[in-house]
Amino acid sequence: MPKRVLVGYGVDVDAVSGWINTEDGTPANPTDISRGIFGATVGIDRLLTLFAKSHIKATFFVPAHTLESFPSQLAKVRDSGHELGLHGYTHEYVSSLSITQQAAVLDKSIQVLSEFCGGKKPRGWTAPAWMPSREAVRLLEETGIEYDHSFMHHDCQMFRLPDPAGTEVKVTDLKGEAREWMRPMGELKRSEVVEVPANWHLDDWPPFQFRLQGSSHGYVDTQVIERLWKEQFDFFYREYDTFVFPISIHPQVSGKPQVILMHERIIQYINSYEGVEWVTMEQMVDEFKAGRMPGVEVTGGVDL
Repeated sequence: MPKRVLVGYGVDVDAVSGWINTEDGTPANPTDISRGIFGATVGIDRLLTLFAKSHIKATFFVPAHTLESFPSQLAKVRDSGHELGLHGYTHEYVSSLSITQQAAVLDKSIQVLSEFCGGKKPRGWTAPAWMPSREAVRLLEETGIEYDHSFMHHDCQMFRLPDPAGTEVKVTDLKGEAREWMRPMGELKRSEVVEVPANWHLDDWPPFQFRLQGSSHGYVDTQVIERLWKEQFDFFYREYDTFVFPISIHPQVSGKPQVILMHERIIQYINSYEGVEWVTMEQMVDEFKAGRMPGVEVTGGVDL
């Protein structure tokens, strides 16, 4: 059977928004803000050049703050034919928001992106920091968002996303009696939202972005990550006739010279395989919905 592989870049244009999302209201470090400006300007320009040279259309997940702060830069993205998707307003960690705040951020973000795209509503969403809430999937359904790129039930196959709010999960609480938390996970309840799987091991931020706090490393040799990404692709190609390979990147990270050169090599490597198509994530979803790209049925848990 011939191989069919859909490969795509998901570009998180956090820009300044991620650095001013300090949660506790602590003033943002001006140097960090400048890193975000680099991403929104120099980084976007370099990635657009890379994609144009490689004949790739990507999906740019854009916090509404980024779009409203750098409209001319995002106009370049839009006018080059790339997809624009949702990524919060100021990269808020959704799991820490109230349901009212979540709805307000989603509504505002949809409005901003839709108006910018001439009335075309965004079809996809990725949770900032891949930290969705239990209510997130239902909110996506209620607002008509078709797909998500935040969950990790599978790493190379699309699926209908289970709704976290519909699955009972008893958290281990060592302050209580053991019998209170020794319970299995409840049955997964499928939503209508399509999942384009997220994968921390196909993300540029943890290895290449330096932060004083957090889990980012910042100085990993690009050859190490290049090998890691190629090995994942090699395994999927060996084991599956059809699969998706979504790569998550950030302009303030992948816009750096050494990382751009790494992407050039990876693109050339992937293109050496038969059956590869570079597509946006909305194109992946269209193929899945039309039955041209098989996915998997995610199951698990017990009926409580």
